[in-house]
Amino acid sequence: MIDRIRKIEQKRRFEDAYKLAFETKSKKKDWKKIFSLWYSAASSGHIRSQFYVGVSFDHGYGVDKDIKEAYNWFLKAAKSGHMESQYNIGFFYRVGEVVKKDFKKAVYWYSLSASKGDTEAQCGLGYCYFYGEGTKKDNKKAVYWYKKAAAKDHTKSLYNLALCFKHGDGISQSNRWAKYYFQKAANFGHKLAKQELKSSKR
Repeated sequence: MIDRIRKIEQKRRFEDAYKLAFETKSKKKDWKKIFSLWYSAASSGHIRSQFYVGVSFDHGYGVDKDIKEAYNWFLKAAKSGHMESQYNIGFFYRVGEVVKKDFKKAVYWYSLSASKGDTEAQCGLGYCYFYGEGTKKDNKKAVYWYKKAAAKDHTKSLYNLALCFKHGDGISQSNRWAKYYFQKAANFGHKLAKQELKSSKR
């Protein structure tokens, strides 16, 4: 019963903070109060609150910016299966921020997040397969993950998929499909995709 009450209270604090952060019309947010609510819920084990505490430390929302603390909170949530946190941990390992650069660990965390549907992780995983970072180079798997994210209009994946069609990397070469995906990426403002479309008209 006590655990149930605690979980209800965690959820209430998370939701109160979320409303103050994202659902109020006021441009001036009380980030200290928001952070305090998230931190309270996160410290009791509320997973989404742990993610937002990480975000708060990452950007300095209501607390001094501290990338190492951001990593620690993202890791807590990631270990509990939180999709966006798993992507973030993968990114930390890929760029070597806070932790030592480790492409294999990046692929591990990207894979967990990508399998849950995170488009950034799907694109990142596709990139790792394409260039053989932390895993065996496999253009077909790269295309598979680019397609997953492109299906949700992830701009960078649309562009990367277009390049795969243009050069026949991991998929049958097709100028028609290359143009199709370059156009979709360009529609979302991707500059290199726009350049590709311009150069194809020359």
